[in-house]
Amino acid sequence: MEAVWEAVALVKLRVAAGRVKLQIPPQEEEEHWAFAYDMLQKVSRSFAFVIQQLGPDLRNAVCIFYLLLRALDTVEDDTSIPTEVKLTILQEFHRHVYNPSWHYSCGTGNYRVLMDKFRYVSTAFLELDQGCQEAIKEITKRMGEGMSKFICKEVETVDDYDEYCHYAAGLVGYGLSRLFHAAGTENLASDQLSNSMGLFLQKIHIIGDYFEDISEIPKRRMFWPREIWSKYVEKLEDLKYKENSEKAVQCLNDMVTNALIHAKDCLQYMSALKDDTVFRLCAIPQIMAMGNFAICYNNVNVFRGLVKMRHGLTARVIDETKSMSDVYTAFYEFSSLLESKIDDNDPSAALTRKRVDAIKKTCKSSGLLKRRGYDLEKPKYMPVLIMLALMLAAVVLGVLYAK
Repeated sequence: MEAVWEAVALVKLRVAAGRVKLQIPPQEEEEHWAFAYDMLQKVSRSFAFVIQQLGPDLRNAVCIFYLLLRALDTVEDDTSIPTEVKLTILQEFHRHVYNPSWHYSCGTGNYRVLMDKFRYVSTAFLELDQGCQEAIKEITKRMGEGMSKFICKEVETVDDYDEYCHYAAGLVGYGLSRLFHAAGTENLASDQLSNSMGLFLQKIHIIGDYFEDISEIPKRRMFWPREIWSKYVEKLEDLKYKENSEKAVQCLNDMVTNALIHAKDCLQYMSALKDDTVFRLCAIPQIMAMGNFAICYNNVNVFRGLVKMRHGLTARVIDETKSMSDVYTAFYEFSSLLESKIDDNDPSAALTRKRVDAIKKTCKSSGLLKRRGYDLEKPKYMPVLIMLALMLAAVVLGVLYAK
């Protein structure tokens, strides 16, 4: 049955993605907005269509905010840029957004295209209303300053880790909360809750990207705090060696346990949202983060390659997330799946159980739990079902594009 649900969800997601493409402004009419929304689809993975379901003004602001931050990340992540050049760009980036002639070639693939044609993003930014521009400028400035700090600073303590995650993602939470408020759709959320929304997402990226980051050429950049990993190995790269698998998994579980502390704040933030489109924009990534924590927990494969939620389950989460009942249900079920993997001999086991129990208690006390049955194990898809699903998606998309 899981295979059927996921196949249907994949078809729905494909259809939704087709509708999103139809909303991209014609290039001959608004070249800068056409570029922005086309690029959004290329660098935002599964969520471009969720962003485009927002109201027009908020949609444009969030689209440009997202692209500016992806550009900022591209500069930070490119290890080939000389440090002094990178520091200058990060610290001045909030000024560059006002200059349609500025660009800096870096990154790879779609990210290089984004940087090479940054003038389109700047042009679109300048068409946003003053309130949105100010909110985006403030967050971009603070993020660039924070990122530049950690170019020259190692993540030693858990406090350093939280500070870095604040600059990299907590400030995104701040910015989105301010944009939602400026658009009149939401009350202004507290900085603490907004920060937790960002930290919860950033920490699963840092954990799940261990193997990719440790293998970075020409120079690796890692954000696992020494205060945690040094309890298990002498060097951070030692976690990837098979002879250290037991210690590596214990370290991983310690990292996941650290991140779970933000879950209750995230649930509180989402429970206060009023606009359905804003809610989905916020809720879908948070549910996927909770699912990925459950997948990564106690999973040695994190040190062998990329580990993340499969496409079918992702599509199902996107399709089924419409209310706080869906959020509570997903958090409860993924927390339960994580709990089932706890080894009592693990050094962090007691604290992990305590934090999982807190999440489950919050979800259960809402009185809104459903029975959904998410399964992290890969379902056995029937080849005929997959073929029929893809044929159906092709037919529906053909009808959409013909209109």
